[in-house]
Amino acid sequence: MKSLKLFSFGLVAISLMTYACGGGSQESSQSSTTSSAPAQETKVSLEDKYKDDPVFITGSAKAKEAGCTACHMVERKVVGPSYADVAEKYENTPENVALLTDHVINGNVGNWGEIQMPSHPHLERADVEDMIKYVLLLKR
Repeated sequence: MKSLKLFSFGLVAISLMTYACGGGSQESSQSSTTSSAPAQETKVSLEDKYKDDPVFITGSAKAKEAGCTACHMVERKVVGPSYADVAEKYENTPENVALLTDHVINGNVGNWGEIQMPSHPHLERADVEDMIKYVLLLKR
């Protein structure tokens, strides 16, 4: 129990540091109107690509509220894999949504190296499923 409190405090500290260093900000990419359409497509971030999708809006808000951004970012590896890397590895199927939901709630280690994904038993299963659907939406 004591180590869980220490770990929770560490996650909060990392979250605050990440946010303070700009990890919680959304980047926007602007391109000139003279560039060609294919060049614009390659420069569009996943956040900009899906910003109007209801799955993205709901899942992103829940992931930020749950503190997932302390260890994960959309397109960059932090402590854990980026959401885009997870989306590349797992197809968006009901089976994978259930599997990854279990990994978030119960914790997991070994799929992305030796750093453990801590358990999050306090999160509601439906909320975690929304977060997983959001993550799996983020294919490059």
